[in-house]
Amino acid sequence: MKKIGFIDHSIDEWHANNYPALIRASAFKDRFDVALAWEEVSPPGKKPLAAWCAEHRVRAADSIEQVVAGSDCIVVLSPDNPERHEALADLALQSGKPVYIDKPFAPSLPAAARLFEKAHRHGTPLMSCSALRFGSALEKALRQDTLDKSVHCALARGGGGSFRVYGIHQVEMLVMALGTGATRVMQCGSRDADVMLIDYPDGRRGVLNRLEKHPFQLSIGFGGGQSLVIDQMADFFPRFIDGLLSFFDTGTPGAPGRETLEIIAILEAGNEALANPGKWQPVGRI
Repeated sequence: MKKIGFIDHSIDEWHANNYPALIRASAFKDRFDVALAWEEVSPPGKKPLAAWCAEHRVRAADSIEQVVAGSDCIVVLSPDNPERHEALADLALQSGKPVYIDKPFAPSLPAAARLFEKAHRHGTPLMSCSALRFGSALEKALRQDTLDKSVHCALARGGGGSFRVYGIHQVEMLVMALGTGATRVMQCGSRDADVMLIDYPDGRRGVLNRLEKHPFQLSIGFGGGQSLVIDQMADFFPRFIDGLLSFFDTGTPGAPGRETLEIIAILEAGNEALANPGKWQPVGRI
């Protein structure tokens, strides 16, 4: 049984609270389990590490060093505080053990590049993505239904909180459909509904629409007036856990690093665009 270690900013959050049970119910349940956990802070009103560990049958670690040394693979969580990822992942990325960093991967493109560079330098397999990437309908559409077709445009809708934390879900779907190479973005929505345009130099265009409590959807437009709508995404979280554990098993990430960097570049430009609505903002490049 391979041991998974959790490193979090504050452990009492949705991802940490659900991952252990999902892992223990996955196709890899006889090969992986969450063994160690550590948190950076324990805010008032949240379960402290000892209580969380007792509830989830996980051993509380005294330090990040203990998690890294005592685990075969590592999950760096902190989904609501991606600005902590670089510090929290530092030792793990030097370990040579597979590391998954929760969404959003990094708060900026330079930070994302530093994470990948450190992992590469130490021979550490690294993966980060939105769980939506693993939805069966989305995977089928992008592997089969778009084969030999040129995608001209794509529209991603979905709910969630702020664009800063939840925009990754829509952006990930758009990058999966349209590919890399975006050059600029513009925000033109309202206070309650973000609308972001993503422009490509060859005429491709993506549209992100963040609507509160709206189910995730992806619409894809092809040449000749053909289109495809993907709105069946109920199974993405269990399939994501299988994808995560497959990565831990093989060391081969289920999300290409070039797409992860593109997603962060678009999100960074999108956050800048929120402060300057109606104006194009350049997408950064390393």
